[in-house]
Amino acid sequence: MIRRLDAEGVSKAQIARRLGISRTTVTKAVASDRPPRYRRTPVESSFVMFEPRVRALLRLTPDMPATVLAERVGWKGSITWFRQNVKRIRVEYLPADPSDRLEWLAGDAAQCDLWFPPRKIGLEDGTARLLPVLVMTCAHSRFTLGRMIPTRTTEDLLLGMWSLLQHLGRVPRRLIWDNEAGIGRGKRLADGVTAFAGTLATRIVLLPPRDPESKGVVERRNGWFETSFMPGRDFASPHDFNAQFTDWLAVGNARVVRTIKARPVDLLEADRAGMLGLPPVPLHLGWHHRIRLGRDYYVRLDSSDYSVDPHAIGRFVDIHADLDWVRVRCGGRLVADHGRVWARGMTVTDPSHVTAAKALRADFQTRHATDRRTGDDLLVRDLGDYDRAFGIIDGQVS
Repeated sequence: MIRRLDAEGVSKAQIARRLGISRTTVTKAVASDRPPRYRRTPVESSFVMFEPRVRALLRLTPDMPATVLAERVGWKGSITWFRQNVKRIRVEYLPADPSDRLEWLAGDAAQCDLWFPPRKIGLEDGTARLLPVLVMTCAHSRFTLGRMIPTRTTEDLLLGMWSLLQHLGRVPRRLIWDNEAGIGRGKRLADGVTAFAGTLATRIVLLPPRDPESKGVVERRNGWFETSFMPGRDFASPHDFNAQFTDWLAVGNARVVRTIKARPVDLLEADRAGMLGLPPVPLHLGWHHRIRLGRDYYVRLDSSDYSVDPHAIGRFVDIHADLDWVRVRCGGRLVADHGRVWARGMTVTDPSHVTAAKALRADFQTRHATDRRTGDDLLVRDLGDYDRAFGIIDGQVS
């Protein structure tokens, strides 16, 4: 406005009166090529006197937390201001950590992860829990499979992987995991995982800490599930969740993935062609225990109790369980067959086992009462038996 009025020939004094500003402001505005802006006079920051000592500590320990640095150098001011300055200079001392562009060959790898849907699922006892979903994504085609499992134990993780691999129909040459305790930590696999990988002729790869690039494909899928699958859905049970999730994945795998500009279903056959075949022998996975059945004719699996035919009391029974069933055998004979419950601390009872236990208990009590009534007769014995045993005949010792 000032420059426009000055260009029209209006005097500086008249401009000042018309706009209600000083003539000095008018003079500065006419001489400037940009609007006026406040500029704070630079002053020395309170961090300047601490900076040399902070740099000396960062030179020795680049990842030292800002709170520890503040304590070491005696900082008494705002910790927020101190953090901002430490963040500014820390990058000068951190070692470079470049990441390579990864190329996933067909059939080479599948990335595995556990996704926890942000909604509790109702269980058999009326409670609700956050349950894990085992997700497996083929790295080359981005084809994704998933299934909710009861726990994060090794047995359930292996059962879940085997279920997804059977659905896939082939076995990737590498299964990539990120420090899941049920699979392994560091360089050591959990018990049973090595045998599982050996039977499949595949390799379980445990990623080192702070390596998000090597498992980013499946982790991005987890975020996609929360924004595209979860909104507006309700789940009556874990089985209902699995049914809805499987149906939705059939649609999701038919969508174009932006990074590869293709649909996973279109690349799946090429990906499967590079994979290994399923093993010709059945896998012995799941829970396997052998115990002697006590008078309380129940066996425990994953904090819940399941009834067993009481005729097996006192004998060894073999417990076998998978994601859906709990079965108990005694000498090869099936003595219990229950659907597995996902709630904790439940008691699952077969009414026929209660009926059999009642009959056995009544039979035992009747037999015990009979033994008490005939107890005197059972102790009576011919004294001549003792004479003959010691060789005494007619009062004479032979």
